[in-house]
Amino acid sequence: MSAAVTVDLVIFTVREASLRVLLIERGKPPFEGGLALPGGYVRVGEGLDQAALRELAEETGIDGRELHLEQLRAFGAPERDPRGRTFTVAYLALGPDLPTPVAGTDAATAHWVPVEAALSAELAFDHLAILKEGLDRARAKLEYTTVAAAFCRQPFTLAELRHVYEVIWGIPLDPSNFRRKVTKAAHFVEATGESRTPEIGRPAALYRRGSAELLCPPMPRSADGDDAAFT
Repeated sequence: MSAAVTVDLVIFTVREASLRVLLIERGKPPFEGGLALPGGYVRVGEGLDQAALRELAEETGIDGRELHLEQLRAFGAPERDPRGRTFTVAYLALGPDLPTPVAGTDAATAHWVPVEAALSAELAFDHLAILKEGLDRARAKLEYTTVAAAFCRQPFTLAELRHVYEVIWGIPLDPSNFRRKVTKAAHFVEATGESRTPEIGRPAALYRRGSAELLCPPMPRSADGDDAAFT
């Protein structure tokens, strides 16, 4: 018996002061009318990354080339798809305040859903397990990579970058300690020399993402002593 291969996407953005994940309402069986992650079958002659970008565009109208996109891992439990044996390669995608998605193909609707609400929903296939793994990966990557800047439109303030950490980790961070750690990390952010004046308060310096991909030193959520979660 032959097996099919699909791709599924866990797409996170920060909107309205909360971490959101993109969910679609399925327009076809199985699980018609149910909530699911966007995704679909890999076509003949198509690479996995190509399939992920195509499905993202077809089902949501979002151009994945503008996102941070990486493979999460493969899922292949025998009972995961009632249509037959199917293996899926899950992807993690991150982007800044992404637009309202436009559903297409086999998606009836597409919405940005608060992550906490999505975690308590009944998702099609094994998408809840995929979502949980994607969330764990995103939270961990903030500790040792510069991917948090992918959630910010450039240029950004350090307060905006701190907000990304607070929303994704779900903990408050001390502004002074956060500033010190971010500016000490080699090539994490680069000052533009410009500032932005908020409606209330003093002008805030603007930064852009630096050249580093890995954080040196890393910034763990919790540890003993001086490195304790910026608090």
